[in-house]
Amino acid sequence: MSEGSKKSKYSATRRLQLKSKLLKKAASMLVVEKEEKKLEKERVVSESFPPLKMSGLSVQELQDLCKELHRKIDVVDETRYDMEIKVAKNESEIQTLRMKIIELKGVKRPSLKRVKKTTDDMLGAATDASKLMKADFKANLKTVKKEEEKREEVTDWRKNVEAMSGMEGRKKMFTAGQ
Repeated sequence: MSEGSKKSKYSATRRLQLKSKLLKKAASMLVVEKEEKKLEKERVVSESFPPLKMSGLSVQELQDLCKELHRKIDVVDETRYDMEIKVAKNESEIQTLRMKIIELKGVKRPSLKRVKKTTDDMLGAATDASKLMKADFKANLKTVKKEEEKREEVTDWRKNVEAMSGMEGRKKMFTAGQ
């Protein structure tokens, strides 16, 4: 028995034959069981409600019989309704108890949430090879450098007026334009 796997006692054809025989036997047992249930139902109905003897009854006796049957039908309907209510109540209680059991076990069914995935996650979910080769889409983009605009320094206007006053100021403006 230290060989690892235990050899089966029966061959595959023998097992298949046994399985088919078991299925045939189970099918025949189901047919017999259905027939027994049908006979049991007929027996219970015949015991509960014996056949009516209406031959030779007068009109008054037929009316009394109808009233009696109507009362019996009402009683049966009330009990059926009560049982339906009890069954519905028990089913709802069973469902709440099942939910409590699930909560106590700690196996909660979480509500699904939207998850933002990066490009690496989306590609990584496809195959294991793609996990090794992660895509970097930003690496292939061209970079554009903005030229810095020439800006004049903003200084106090009062100082600028004093520096530009007179011939020296006009000379500075003339040389700055060239």
